[in-house]
Amino acid sequence: MKFLLTVLLSSSMLFAASEKLIIDAKNFETNDAKGITVFTGNVKLKKAKDKLNSQKLEIFMKKNSKGKAKEPLKYIATGNADFEIHTNGKIYKGKGNKIIYDPKKQEYTVIGNGYIKEEVEHRELFGETIYINQVTGNAKVKGTSSKPVRFIINIDNGEKK
Repeated sequence: MKFLLTVLLSSSMLFAASEKLIIDAKNFETNDAKGITVFTGNVKLKKAKDKLNSQKLEIFMKKNSKGKAKEPLKYIATGNADFEIHTNGKIYKGKGNKIIYDPKKQEYTVIGNGYIKEEVEHRELFGETIYINQVTGNAKVKGTSSKPVRFIINIDNGEKK
């Protein structure tokens, strides 16, 4: 239990002091030597308004001088992975086979069957690899020859209905 509190407190270091990182799951295990913590079974992560859901969440930690995990380096969510991100006045909702969060870059990467909808301007992106930077709000999408990038946006043509 003491280690679980240390992991959760260490994970929250990347966020503002007033925000809490909350992770609920059916199972929890950690390996101090490898610096990895794994949550499985209906995993729900919440930080402020941001949410991440999956069947498995791996948190890779930077080891401190005593060999204990301390600073989160990367989060990897798999299995029915979806998210909701609030950044720069925009709300992104998305899903994919794998979602990776890099706390240093504050960047999400959605890999495999990626889908993101920007709720404010009603834009949708489909692609095999999607990047979203929380700091800039910029997105980048890659497709393949068999599954090209698809962008859908509602355009006002000025006609009254």
